[in-house]
Amino acid sequence: MPLVTSKEILQRAMEDRFAVGAFNANNMEMVQAIVEAAQEERAPIILQVSQGAISYAGLDYAVGLVKIAAKLADIPVVLHLDHGTSFEQNVRCLRAGFTSLMFDGSKLPYEENVAITKRVCEIAHLVGIPVEAELGRVLISTDKVTPEEVEAAMTNPDQAKEFIERTGADSLAVAAGSVHAMRAREAELDTDRIEAIRQRTGVPLVLHGSSGVKHESILEAIEHGICKINVATYLNQAFVRGMGEGFKKMPDEVDPRKFLAISRENVKEAVREKIRLFGSSGRIDASGGFVSPPRQFRSVEIGRSEE
Repeated sequence: MPLVTSKEILQRAMEDRFAVGAFNANNMEMVQAIVEAAQEERAPIILQVSQGAISYAGLDYAVGLVKIAAKLADIPVVLHLDHGTSFEQNVRCLRAGFTSLMFDGSKLPYEENVAITKRVCEIAHLVGIPVEAELGRVLISTDKVTPEEVEAAMTNPDQAKEFIERTGADSLAVAAGSVHAMRAREAELDTDRIEAIRQRTGVPLVLHGSSGVKHESILEAIEHGICKINVATYLNQAFVRGMGEGFKKMPDEVDPRKFLAISRENVKEAVREKIRLFGSSGRIDASGGFVSPPRQFRSVEIGRSEE
């Protein structure tokens, strides 16, 4: 089916208290794995392309791969710009056919973040494309951040209310205890802060840096307003692990497809695990529309849903 925007699926996630998986892809195999897993799980999916992935693959290649994958599926697929750091990058992606944008002004002074986010929203809304913004800072684990630094960078609920009112952003990425690029699952989220932001803004909230967050904390955060959860590092780990497995099993093999197939399957299973964790499995019917499955569809154990 054609690409869809993120607006309807995030609104549905907010109403029904589940989260949509937003998965970063860096190559064809990852695109295939993400969409195939979502198709089999009957889940809506947000396929994210970062500025780094665009630099690596090229904008037209990135868009083309996702459009082809979506066309072959009968579930809602969103093409989202992850961490767009300039107005110009957002405009380029809007013109290229992205159906969801993000301006990340979290490193800028507050007023500058407001001003550019508002400009991106104004131009995107003219053609019906939603915009994700970011307030507060999700720090990077490679910077060896301390717990005190993570807390200091968290989103202020009152400022979030003003930010949404002034910018018109459709969803908000919040800093509530997660850290980008964590390799171990150790972080816990400040769910009281998430709930306060939800009550003050009324928009779907987004969790970045989820790969390092404990599963129990993620489930609690979904109950308090997290509707979109980004997954990148976890997929990269699965992909690289697959390459290693291939080299070990077939040390004399010269056909790269043999290794890439293992990596693709690893990523597919990693995506499936997250879809079930987030409660989005079984949400899409045979016609590509939403259904409302009972609450027990949410996974309580990884890799298994309650029936």
